[in-house]
Amino acid sequence: MSGSRNLWRWWKDGVDALAFGNPLYDMVLGGRTVPALAAVPLDPWPGSAANGSAILANQFRFAEQTLTLREPPNTEAFWQPNDASDAWYAGLHSFHWLRDLRALGGDEARRQARTLVLGWLCCHASWNGDSWAPAIVGARVANWIGLHDFFFASADEGFRFCVFDSLGRQTRHLRRVLPDHKRGAALITAIKGLAYGGLCLPQNQGCLTQVRRLLDQTLGVEILADGGHIERNPSIHLAVLRDLIDIRSVFRVARVEVPAKLINAIDRMTPALRFMRHGDGSLVLFNGGREEDPALIETVLAQADSRSRPLRTAPELRFERLHGGRALVVLDAGPPPPPGYNRRAHAGTLSFEFSVGRERLVTNCGSHPEFSNPWHTALAGTAAHSTVTIAETNSSGVVSQGGVEHPPGQVTCTRRETADEITIIASHNGYVPSFGLLHRRTLHLDQHGDTLHGEDSLEPAVAGSASPASASTAASAASSASSAPPPTAPRPFAIRFHLHPAVQAQIVDGIDGPTVILRSASGTAWRFTAEGGTIELAESIYRGTAGPPRPTLQIVVHGEVGLEGASVGWAFHREHATP
Repeated sequence: MSGSRNLWRWWKDGVDALAFGNPLYDMVLGGRTVPALAAVPLDPWPGSAANGSAILANQFRFAEQTLTLREPPNTEAFWQPNDASDAWYAGLHSFHWLRDLRALGGDEARRQARTLVLGWLCCHASWNGDSWAPAIVGARVANWIGLHDFFFASADEGFRFCVFDSLGRQTRHLRRVLPDHKRGAALITAIKGLAYGGLCLPQNQGCLTQVRRLLDQTLGVEILADGGHIERNPSIHLAVLRDLIDIRSVFRVARVEVPAKLINAIDRMTPALRFMRHGDGSLVLFNGGREEDPALIETVLAQADSRSRPLRTAPELRFERLHGGRALVVLDAGPPPPPGYNRRAHAGTLSFEFSVGRERLVTNCGSHPEFSNPWHTALAGTAAHSTVTIAETNSSGVVSQGGVEHPPGQVTCTRRETADEITIIASHNGYVPSFGLLHRRTLHLDQHGDTLHGEDSLEPAVAGSASPASASTAASAASSASSAPPPTAPRPFAIRFHLHPAVQAQIVDGIDGPTVILRSASGTAWRFTAEGGTIELAESIYRGTAGPPRPTLQIVVHGEVGLEGASVGWAFHREHATP
């Protein structure tokens, strides 16, 4: 898969260089330079004053990488440092960091912003295959226009002319290339740039019809019926919703009717975003997502202008949410996203996260934003998720340069609710091709949130192996049986429960065998027990936030599975203090 992707990229880069990297195309992009913006949308998004101070010293941190740029900003060496990752490069050229300088405030920050914008214009005013990638252009156009009031204040006419001329050229380029075989969040960001350029630059309103058409086509495919984004990544969901809010804002400020599909998408995505939050206000960690900044999430929700409650279930997004008392469980009950949308996907089918109030107990390990970094591949693997692995094998094949292959062909889920508890029964056949085994996970959360019961079963993939509780699971098992290899020698399996770094854990001897005592940061104690396997505590890491990996622990239940299958029952019980 990665080889064909690289071949396609090599071919397309060559075609783009011939089409756009010549003096004739530079002339085609020319046009009348406007003296001012026709509309100036407000930019409500927060920046970091600390990052702004670093930028004054030419220190830039994006995508887990910090570089100090010692060359002058009007040189190519400044804008294309040799040791920059692709994600870092995109962060620099998108200019989202202008918000950090705005947060810092003052004339020095404003002058630095203008110096860096002018330096970019000296080196990248004409098409460049990397810095003019559609998503980067879209972000840059939107950021220059949205932060116009900050860095344009007190600027001379020469600077204003250069910026407006470049904005016109970049917008005209977007108009010519979109959709450019793009999809997912990258396409939404590029459309945002086209909307900003088309609605805010006078005499560029011809973009409006194209923006409406692209939104109509894209939102109909990528925003699912329950409001989830097709990439199944909570961080990407947040970014897409933020971009759509920006597009709606620029329509409004330009006094142009907002497309109905855009309004509908925002209204549906907002409760889905609430669905993916833990009690601490940040996001669950699935398919390459990060916690994200709770303050930013609150700003996005406020700007969405929707008071909708979180979804109870997300059958199209394929996540399930169990809520009892102050306890919350979110389960990944679907396969990785489809090809074309799975670049950041993880092999974490049937993994879950568990929190109580503002405290996370069980998590997934997180992600790394740079595909070429070894951490990315490691964190995308099944073992980095709170679920089952057989013989340390991924339930979906993890591609080293991003994405997955050979995902489970069948993932089923049944939800039951009573006055006493919520029950989820889910299964996937990702281990059928290699081991002939179906993984079924059952979760029960009581109404008070005091007990989370679970059972993980590995069953031979033969017709009739599924329980009557799920006819679709039985059909899945039957359809897989013809191609499934028969189980041979017993295989080792492991059920992992990765703990948040704030959780302390120790194994103690209980009446029925070893148990694990967990203690959260607030001092609340939980007891973990399991039957059908051997419990141990092992080292783990957490990369749910930016920065270096944080050491933590994982509970691992080991066992072996043979011809007859295997089943492990486990539970987390809250320990109530005695008077």
